[in-house]
Amino acid sequence: MIEDILKAIPIGFGLAFMIGPVFFMLIQTSILKGARAAIVFDLGVILADIAFILFAYYGSHQFLTKIKDDPNLFFIGGGILFIYGLGMALQKQPKETIQKEFDLPSKNNYLGLVLKGFFLNFINIGVLTFWLLMIVGIGPSLDMNESRIFWFFTTILIAYFATDIGKIVLAKQLRKKLTPRVIIKIKRGMGIALMIFGLALILKGFIPQEKMDVNTFM
Repeated sequence: MIEDILKAIPIGFGLAFMIGPVFFMLIQTSILKGARAAIVFDLGVILADIAFILFAYYGSHQFLTKIKDDPNLFFIGGGILFIYGLGMALQKQPKETIQKEFDLPSKNNYLGLVLKGFFLNFINIGVLTFWLLMIVGIGPSLDMNESRIFWFFTTILIAYFATDIGKIVLAKQLRKKLTPRVIIKIKRGMGIALMIFGLALILKGFIPQEKMDVNTFM
């Protein structure tokens, strides 16, 4: 059991630094809304991961293998990311309003942040592919023992979440240096980044299945 846990920790740590829409949104949320809001957002991300793991473990392998390469899922997920990013990039807000919101105590919609984290992670079909291949690849080495599998993947998520908290704390230190102009640039930059990831997912839908790589666009 200890050996399984020690193997899982580096995986969780590595996942926290995989560059993707969730990575950038987590940093942005920490900078603009505070550490507590970012942690709540990250909980939504973790819930999506748990849903994928359960789906991959208990679902039909044949069904999962089929849908993970369905180009329509890449088109839908990529389209949602692109539209969301476009709206963020084009959003216009007076600097005075931004400064006022930034200076006032944050009144965050925590349920909305959880749902935002959940769906931003959930629409990325690459995440489902990753967890499916983890179950298929790691499961046999754990003798398909439910207890070992539970603790292995639980450790991955705990290590992932703990590393994210460290990222959140570090990102929050930048808050003191923000001005309305910088905030606008951050939001536009995030919007452009999400558009790029959305286009990447859409383009991945055109790639032949045999050329797909689980680590691409994660």
